[in-house]
Amino acid sequence: MVFGSFFSSLKFWGNSQDSDESYRQNWLDVKQSVVVEQEPQRGRMQEIDLGIHTIRSHGGSVASKHKHDWIILVILVAIEIGLQLISPFYRYVGRDMMTDLKYPFNDNTVPVWSVPIYAVLLPIIIFVWFYMKRTCVYDLHHSILGLLFTVLITGIITDSIKLATGRPRPNFYWRCFPDGKEVYNALGGVICHGKPGEVKEGHKSFPSGHTSWSFAGLGYLSLYLSGKVKAFNREGHVAKLCIVFAPLLAACLVGISRVDDYWHHWQDVFAGALIGLFVAAFCYRQFYPNPYHEEGWGPYAYFRAVQERGQAHNGDALRTMSLQVEPTSLENMESGTSSVRR
Repeated sequence: MVFGSFFSSLKFWGNSQDSDESYRQNWLDVKQSVVVEQEPQRGRMQEIDLGIHTIRSHGGSVASKHKHDWIILVILVAIEIGLQLISPFYRYVGRDMMTDLKYPFNDNTVPVWSVPIYAVLLPIIIFVWFYMKRTCVYDLHHSILGLLFTVLITGIITDSIKLATGRPRPNFYWRCFPDGKEVYNALGGVICHGKPGEVKEGHKSFPSGHTSWSFAGLGYLSLYLSGKVKAFNREGHVAKLCIVFAPLLAACLVGISRVDDYWHHWQDVFAGALIGLFVAAFCYRQFYPNPYHEEGWGPYAYFRAVQERGQAHNGDALRTMSLQVEPTSLENMESGTSSVRR
């Protein structure tokens, strides 16, 4: 009896130790399985999470988080308007220089009013279309904010250089002397008697505003589309490159029209294109990864939101699993048995 009780207690103690060890191993296995199930593939999880961040659910918080950016945007608009009221530097234009400035004073092939339509409104329409397809307010908000920053910063840089440089346009002669009667001062400089507004615009050749705005808005759109269609995913779909190059081609044609209309020298167009592309690339990268990146199809903010949601979801799942496992393990320890499946 004594020996039986002694060995029985040893057996219960051994089963309790085995059960406790099995419980700990089972808990580690469950914890690992939960993490694996919650994060099977990062891209797949993110694709599943598309559609939960809408304008109604997260729009207000996203806009509030970037309220200072929108305030700065309004300030940039005021600066751009103020630059239009400043007269440019009236560079010295002599009699000998007029030979290269006698090109015809033609109308614009691409009107000024059309530039915001294709460089700003058209990209925004495409952004809204992608929002309707994927329902990601982070993408909609950041794409629009980045585009507006792009065109405004480009406009301020372009107009500031225009005012400081004061380079005459190729058609400056007919702006200055609309009747063809040349008048010069004692130093050989021109004395213009054309309309003041046309003479003022005649000193704003460098760089081209049409071109810089076109490459800013359409260049930004090109980067956006290259990320969305995953043009650089190494699958060799050349058709995707056609989508990427289409906005850039349109911007190039606008720049060429400025030379054909004799409103700009080719150097003006080249400089405007560089400014627009440079600013577009910088502003785009503030909100999006590189287009060739694995996550280049979405903004940084979206991936942060998905990561935070995944971590919170994993924590809730682990706590729920803990409540389910612990009572069962305690019952097994008391009975001296283990429910761990081998």
